[in-house]
Amino acid sequence: MTQAVEAAASRAVPSGAAVRLDGVSKAFGPLAALDDVSLTVGPGEFVCLLGASGCGKSTLLNLVAALDRPSAGTIDTAGRRVALMFQEPALFPWLTVTGNIELALKTRGVPRGERRGRAAELLASVHLAGFERKRPHQLSGGMRQRVALARALALTIDTEPAGTRSGGTLLLMDEPFGALDAMTRDLLHDEIERIWRERNLSVLFVTHNVREAVRLGDRVVLLSSRPGRVVEEFPVRMERPRRIDSPEVAALAGTITDRLREEVGRHGA
Repeated sequence: MTQAVEAAASRAVPSGAAVRLDGVSKAFGPLAALDDVSLTVGPGEFVCLLGASGCGKSTLLNLVAALDRPSAGTIDTAGRRVALMFQEPALFPWLTVTGNIELALKTRGVPRGERRGRAAELLASVHLAGFERKRPHQLSGGMRQRVALARALALTIDTEPAGTRSGGTLLLMDEPFGALDAMTRDLLHDEIERIWRERNLSVLFVTHNVREAVRLGDRVVLLSSRPGRVVEEFPVRMERPRRIDSPEVAALAGTITDRLREEVGRHGA
């Protein structure tokens, strides 16, 4: 962790918060990426972030993951393990699927004798049992994203056991399915929803796809165009599982899209 976020994470958050951002701003020289963002994600909650390109969504995730530090404000994860899944799988091409997972386990301090078994469990959880010896170039795009998800989960391997749903792990996902075809993306929606439930995750998920946000989220948070500010939140009260092409999802997605267009038009971005 960076010093600023490390100091924030050492303080307790109010009951019911998996992560809290309080007045967070981030500037890169004269360019303001985020401005006075306050946002709370509850334990076990799946929150989706929407906004125009360049509004600071990825910057926000990087701050929560402690890959950078805010220019102002505080970020508190209350000591939870935080894992980040990037837009691209970013797998090491010279390593096998198992090797990529074991490397993440090594960084978590998992003993060498346990890594192979742990990796096999994680790959089974994303339905990749039998592909342990394959290399990334031998996999489809969707399969590579499953490996990337397993690797992210490897970074949280010592969290609470499945079934408690306490939100002890925070998973950050930065447009992980944006480059996939519609059918593969739909299948992975089912997978991430299953894993979210089974592994007690709190999720902060960045996307440009409004229907994807409604399909997955308990809540959709809309950011303004440059600089990013929270301008509106939309609770999603539909029962799960949802279909991305259902009338209910389409209706709420239409409402959010209209609000997003209004925001983009106001800022000329």
